[in-house]
Amino acid sequence: MTKIAIVGPGAAGSYIGAFLTRAGHDVTLFDQWPEHVETMRSQGLRASGSQGDFTVPVKAMHLHGLQSVDEQFDIVFLSVKSYDTEWATHFIKPYVKPTGFIVSAQNCMNDELIASIVGFNRQVPLVMSSIEVALWEPGHVTRGGEPGTARGYDVFRSGETNGTVSKRIEDLMDMMRAIDNSKATTNIWGERWCKLATNCMGNPVGGISGLGATGQRDNANARKLAINLAKETVQVGSALGFNVEPVRGVDAETWNRADDGEVFEEIDARMAGRKADVDWLSSMAQDVYKRRRSEIDFMNGYVVRRGREANVPTPASAAVVEGMHRIDSGAWQQDAANIDKVLAEAGLL
Repeated sequence: MTKIAIVGPGAAGSYIGAFLTRAGHDVTLFDQWPEHVETMRSQGLRASGSQGDFTVPVKAMHLHGLQSVDEQFDIVFLSVKSYDTEWATHFIKPYVKPTGFIVSAQNCMNDELIASIVGFNRQVPLVMSSIEVALWEPGHVTRGGEPGTARGYDVFRSGETNGTVSKRIEDLMDMMRAIDNSKATTNIWGERWCKLATNCMGNPVGGISGLGATGQRDNANARKLAINLAKETVQVGSALGFNVEPVRGVDAETWNRADDGEVFEEIDARMAGRKADVDWLSSMAQDVYKRRRSEIDFMNGYVVRRGREANVPTPASAAVVEGMHRIDSGAWQQDAANIDKVLAEAGLL
């Protein structure tokens, strides 16, 4: 039987852990939130929301308990925040079988960092798209959306970083179908940039404003900021030579022309008419609510750094990074008025 570890079972990791355990896989969850671990141990792990409501007994351990583990794992899902990637990879590395690998089940572009520690042959990217999950209380993860609406989309996408689809990728995607639709891809970097653009356009706007998905859709300036953030991300990815997959149903060529007024209006109309299954808070907005450090430097900050490398201007991204730094430091409080402040700093208002 394949032995699986999940390091950092927050919302995404807990959701994966609950479904894979229910499917009969040998899963152990390692976390640094004591109440979460103890609740899972005593009451099991509950998953609720659009795909039903169930509770499964799980093997859960505090991070320090890893020193007592005398076995190695075939697959490790790394589901920590991006700023915890380096130490967490070093931490779990000795417990990965020589034939095993680490799956980056995270936001942002952490694949090269993980590979620099364990090797590219022992690292696999996993893109998780259009899956709204939250962990508001220990031992209970929930997914947004109405029952029966979650399936029908390829939520999980994976491929080797060298652009191939291997047997282990096919097996991994088969495993993830216990949770939702999955597909193997030969364009994992294009998928990564697509996911990065999606994160960059929604996460920080929610982070600075406190608006959920519906609130962002209905606010014209929130849409304006989101469009500029996505446009800059796609422009940078394209300039670096990546074949960026469609973002929110809009192809990269159109995003690259979003400075054109007619193209912008076309995208804006599409976003304004986009149905949101639930007024969900982005993961960055959830972090602000929980008083946790945001991933802004690994998300939009990454776009700014790569933009300098590619000679692509990123004024909206730079402004929203500074805005989130103010939120993280307590200098700003979440408020929809912050959207206008960021637009003004970016020269877009």
